[in-house]
This record gives sequence, C-alpha cells and structure tokens, in this order.
Amino acid sequence: MTIHATSHTAPSSKDPGLPGFADTRTLAEIRRHLETILDQAKARAGAYSPHTAQLWEAISRSVEHGKLTRPALVFLGYQAFAGADPGRAKDLACAFELLHTALLMHDDVIDRDYMRRGRPTLSAHYRDQALAAGRCAADAEHLGNSAAVIAGDLLLAEAIKLAARAGHGLDCEAAVEEAFHQAIAQAGAGELEDLLYSLLDAPATTGEVLRMEELKTAAYSFQLPLQAGALLAGASAQQAARLGAVGCQLGIAYQVIDDVLGTFGEPEATGKPNDSDLREAKSTILISLASEQEGFSSLLASYRTGHSDMATLRHALEESGAEQFARKLANELCASATRSATFLRLPAAAQRMLHECTALILSRSN
Repeated sequence: MTIHATSHTAPSSKDPGLPGFADTRTLAEIRRHLETILDQAKARAGAYSPHTAQLWEAISRSVEHGKLTRPALVFLGYQAFAGADPGRAKDLACAFELLHTALLMHDDVIDRDYMRRGRPTLSAHYRDQALAAGRCAADAEHLGNSAAVIAGDLLLAEAIKLAARAGHGLDCEAAVEEAFHQAIAQAGAGELEDLLYSLLDAPATTGEVLRMEELKTAAYSFQLPLQAGALLAGASAQQAARLGAVGCQLGIAYQVIDDVLGTFGEPEATGKPNDSDLREAKSTILISLASEQEGFSSLLASYRTGHSDMATLRHALEESGAEQFARKLANELCASATRSATFLRLPAAAQRMLHECTALILSRSN
C-alpha cells in the first residue's frame, strides 16, 4: 500500500494541552473555522429565535475548550494520503468536533454530570438559570437536561451538514458520508450498551466492555476520523480501513485510560468527578477486571442493591489491582497500533505523530 506524506504535514511547535500529533497552525485554522461555523449558526438562529441564538452562544463556550483530537486525526488521515484541499478537510474535521460535542452534551444528561473540563456543563448553565428564577430543583434539572438534549440535536444536524459538504461532488462523497454516519451509529450503540450494562445484576465481561468501548469511543474518536480523512484524500476503501484499524486500537487504549482516570484521577486535573462511574454502577474496564475475582463481584452486587457504600467499593477496587491491569492493557494496545502503522508503511511524519499520540494516551492525566 502506497501512502504519501505532504509538505504541510510536519510542523515544529506544539501548544500545551493540544494533540501532539497535529501542528499548531492546522489546529489554529480548525479553531477559527469552528468559530465561523458557530457564529453563522447563531446568526441564522437569531433571525427566528433569540433563545436559540443564546443556546448557540452557550454551545460555542462548550466547543472552545475542546482539545481538537478528532479534527487532528482527520487531518492526519487526509495528509497521509496527500490530500490537497484543506478547505474540505477543515469541514470534515469540524464535523467530527461538533459530533463529539453533541455526544458530550447527551452523555452529561445520561450520566447526570454537571461538570465537564473543570467547568459547569451547558445543562448546569440552564439549570442554574432556572434555580435563579425560583424553580424547584427537580424542575431546574429537567430544564437543564432538556436544553442539553436540544443542543446536542442541533450540533448533530450541523455536523452532518458539514460532513456532506466536505465530500460534495467528489468520487469519495458517498464513502465519506457513510464513514461519518457509522461514527454516529456506533457511538449511539456503544452508549446504549453502556447504559444497559449498568442495569445488569452482574457486570459485563472484559470482552463485552472492550467491545462497548470500541463502539462508544474508539470508532468516532479515532478510527473513523482517520478513515474518513483518508477517504476524503482519495484513499481506497481498503487503505482507509487499514488506517482506521490502527486508530481503533488507539481509541480503545484511550478509553481504557479514561476509565482509570474516571475513578482514580484527580478531579482538579480531569475536570470531572471521580465518583460518577461508580455512582452509576457502570461496567468500566476496571469493574470488569476486578469482577474476575470472586470477592469483588459479591461486594459489587451488595453495592448495587444498597447494602454497601462507595468508599468500601473503591477500596476493594484499589486492592484488586485492576488499575495496573488496565494500564498494561492500554500499553499493549498502543504497542500493537504502532507496529501496525509501521507494517502499513505510513510516511515517517504520520508514524511519528501516531507514536506521539500513543505517548499522550498513556501519560495523560485529564
């Protein structure tokens, strides 16, 4: 398989907190393009609904703090196959970022979280407005969550429009749109499995959790941004799928580390509470690994029926060694991904960026 590097692939400087596998200039251009898209959406809404224009303003505040991981991967896939129309690539990159923000909006409602990236969520913003207006707590939370659902829907519509525009008129148009639709469908499937696993008497198995995390996170966050970017540049379906498979392994590793941080991370660093997964009795990789020990499974069942407290469960999880097993699994996934990238004979710049990506995944604290 022949893959080409382009002259604008390899940058020099990186900004702290930004993906180490994309250059500062490209990320700055994507951010400006995002701002333009959001400003245009706000202006359109203002013509018929001032309240919706205000909602777009709140959405913009949520988007501006993103790390742009998915857009960076779109460009990595695009540049690896010598894509020559950065305008189309920016549309596709922004489509994935808006999709990501939409899913976060909905995820906050599902998880009943009101903090994201160390800041109040959009649902918290509208909840607090309702509280200030004298609404009771239940009504205020309902209003905040409803606003977040609406915001997510608006973002999904805008993201689909951008993805369609990116490939419009090209031979790859249908393939790019299909990849983007797969991202939405698989993320939804993974979210549903995550939700339903929390209702089971016994936690999901490690294999089930890894499959769920592949659907919920790896597909739309890593695999399909890379794959769609490659398709937009003119890669064959087979070439794009192979690159996407590398991304899938990275994406699962990312989610495994996210599970670790979701329970053992410092809220000041992660920007979100470290009791949410345990409170919701989620089937994370930590829970599935620990549940392979008979004593932990009994304690988890006791917690889920209200006969044990979270402090006891957390202590047992620490003692199980699940965190160490999970980190080892993430290391193995990243090593496999980088070996695959070498086997695919990706250009040196793309391989370097993927290696940097694995280092960031394994060392992240937020």
